[in-house]
Amino acid sequence: MTGEAETPLPEAASAHHAPARPLVLLGMMGAGKSSLGGRLAKVLKLPFHDADAEVEKAAGMPIADIFANHGEAAFRDGERRVIKRLVARGPQVLALGGGAFMDAQTRELLAESAITIWLDVPIDELERRVKRKPGKRPLLAGVDIRQKLETLMQERAPVYADADIRIALSDRAHDAAVTQIIEAVQQFDQTREA
Repeated sequence: MTGEAETPLPEAASAHHAPARPLVLLGMMGAGKSSLGGRLAKVLKLPFHDADAEVEKAAGMPIADIFANHGEAAFRDGERRVIKRLVARGPQVLALGGGAFMDAQTRELLAESAITIWLDVPIDELERRVKRKPGKRPLLAGVDIRQKLETLMQERAPVYADADIRIALSDRAHDAAVTQIIEAVQQFDQTREA
């Protein structure tokens, strides 16, 4: 994403009341879930949590070390428990790790208690972003990044499509993306209440 500057949001977005359920951002690694999530939470005056950071805190080690020392299955189990605990806290913005929504139990929990938002970013843009921080992505260690992203997208996109809201994003300013998310959530809430 470009545009980290704090520019005012349109009046409709800044006047929006926060939803009564957690807003959960999901999508591929590099989609901007954490950076957009923090900005979205600030605009909506809600707490922000990053599931990956919370997993690291609970485990007392970086995700790469959890993968290396205990394997992906152990990581996913801890991730599931952390997400359940966080969602129980009520309204907030929660950024999920790229694979978290693939877990059926997690999807069921979120369907019951949250509004899920898929940040859908084109592969070309994802590749540019993840190459900036390669060490933070255990699934990309020692592999062809483009090929791995394409494989993951093929596996995950049909599941991500179960999200309540899909936001197609490209390389746009944070504020424009946040406004787009807020407007989509407003529309979703209105549709659900109708």
